[in-house]
Amino acid sequence: MAGVTELGLPDGLTHLHSGKVRDLYRSADGQLVMLASDRISAFDHILRPTIPDKGRILTAMTVWWFEQLADIVRTHLRSVDDPLIPPQWRGRAMVCTPLVMVPVEAVARGYLAGSGLLDYRANGSVCGLPLPPGLRDGDRLPEPIFTPATKAGVGEHDQNISYEAVLATVGAATAGRVKALTLAIYARAAAVAAERGVILADTKLEFGHDPETAELVLGDEALTPDSSRFWPVEQWRPGRAQPSFDKQYVRDWLLSDASGWDRAADTPPPALPDDVVGATRARYVQAYERLTRLRFDDWLG
Repeated sequence: MAGVTELGLPDGLTHLHSGKVRDLYRSADGQLVMLASDRISAFDHILRPTIPDKGRILTAMTVWWFEQLADIVRTHLRSVDDPLIPPQWRGRAMVCTPLVMVPVEAVARGYLAGSGLLDYRANGSVCGLPLPPGLRDGDRLPEPIFTPATKAGVGEHDQNISYEAVLATVGAATAGRVKALTLAIYARAAAVAAERGVILADTKLEFGHDPETAELVLGDEALTPDSSRFWPVEQWRPGRAQPSFDKQYVRDWLLSDASGWDRAADTPPPALPDDVVGATRARYVQAYERLTRLRFDDWLG
């Protein structure tokens, strides 16, 4: 399916906001519709072309994970099969509860990778949390840690911040609840993934308050290859970059000689070649099917 920009805007919906991947709309009666496009981003750039079916895969995974987390946290999902969702958006759109979003990216890490690894190599800590010396790329941490980040817009970069910065931004009650829920969700998801032979190295979550009840609610997406690192346990080898079921494959290609792109230069990344697009789609499908034990082709068939 085409990217969201080619899907058109149905009558009765007003566009509110577009992020790197998702677009948010409001219906005439005030309901929110969140649409997951096939766009893919890396290094704060939206890449071209789109990844076929990516938005549907993200939505299918999010809905499945919301079900696994139902006893831990309320989510913003109301429906994926509502008449409000036009046929061309079926499988990639969710009708959601409007939330007042917490302006913090809630990140849990159980393994050392990505920006956490860079921070650790620079100062031996992540988000102000000291870690044991001698850890390698891909090592398991002594225990999962909460490592929040700023919530960056399109073209901007998330920055790791300390828990004290979260306290100053949202207050003690919200900060404590966000931290507790993030670590509880990570623990549940990591255990589920482990049963399927997958390591959940880290994950990024977003929360918001229901303005009617003041309840802290899990929003956006959850535990997809866009927001999490998934590693096949049989190939886990600390001390190197890990094979993954996420968009790390795209990042690695962009940084390779094959792409010809200089990340430090003020130029956009090149178009993804067909083989990278196909391999990325295959990894996303594999992540969905391995974790859920469902066939992607059956999603809202």
